[in-house]
Amino acid sequence: MSLTVIYPIPDVGWADQRLNGILKHALEGRQVRVLRRAEELEGLAGQKLLFALPLGDTGTNLEYVKMLSLLRRRPKLLEGCTAGLIVDGATPLYTKSAASELVLAANLAGCAFLGRPLVEGTGSLVNFRIQAKNLNTDLMGAYRSAARDLVRRLEEESFSRQEQPELLVLHASSHHTSNTMGLWEQVRSRLGGGFTVTEIGLRNGTLSDCSGCPYTMCLHFGEKGGCFYGGLMQEEVYPAVRRCAGLVMLCPNYNDALSANLTAFINRLTALFRQTRFYDKALFALVVSGYSGGDIVARQLISALNMNKSFYLPGRFALTETANDPGEALTLPGIQDRLDQFAANLRSTLLAP
Repeated sequence: MSLTVIYPIPDVGWADQRLNGILKHALEGRQVRVLRRAEELEGLAGQKLLFALPLGDTGTNLEYVKMLSLLRRRPKLLEGCTAGLIVDGATPLYTKSAASELVLAANLAGCAFLGRPLVEGTGSLVNFRIQAKNLNTDLMGAYRSAARDLVRRLEEESFSRQEQPELLVLHASSHHTSNTMGLWEQVRSRLGGGFTVTEIGLRNGTLSDCSGCPYTMCLHFGEKGGCFYGGLMQEEVYPAVRRCAGLVMLCPNYNDALSANLTAFINRLTALFRQTRFYDKALFALVVSGYSGGDIVARQLISALNMNKSFYLPGRFALTETANDPGEALTLPGIQDRLDQFAANLRSTLLAP
């Protein structure tokens, strides 16, 4: 299958000089189609996409903003697509935030993303220091290698469904008062047969956050399937993560951020990540905000678990709702249809036909 490269024209000509070279190396010998303007984004359903985003020194790209607007206005524009992305900037700032913004918009338009879909070129390329050392090359060589490997994975990898997938559902909420838990109970009732569901509550007192052990210590405990701090993560969560085909994060929006215990889970997952990758595990989320900001929490999940920890991101991975009073989420206009669609997405992503 040929690739479609979505490569918005930058505001100033010099801003994509380095990215041009990276793309030439990564796409060498491959059949590609390149789209550079928002009005060209038509007829893309079901395709493999590579987003290439030049940001220059200001972290902006006006043609990209037009594309972003189009994605948000056309919720089926990228139906059935799978994508990766390369984001290139001239400073240490903006590349990650632009990437998570783009991934969320494309995902809501139906696009799935590989685990670890982002190749990020910051101004100095210092973010490639470890990769360059491991590959015995310079920073630019590591950047080229990462881009080429992303293209290879985009062409070759596909997410496999299972006969009896296990869902791991993580929360840190009260069953009696949580709108997020109320929505999950409705989703679970719609899943039907074929799933094994494991729910684990990460309430206060059950989980210590990561304290930043030295790399070698973290690696040592990870290779033994554990963590220096042990506890619930080592005894229940790690084994469940290994077994699961899908991870469902139940995320009430606290102060426009993930709750402390869910953040601690992500941080502590590093020890397990040292010895295994999660490309074959899909990420889903229910996000409920009291007033606004569900997109912020969804982007945090994308950055931490899809881009960093390598979970596969299926199209429309998150159901985001706004509700405050207990039980309010289940009375929202159209909520039953949205719950039906979310449950159907879980089934079609994970369950073999």
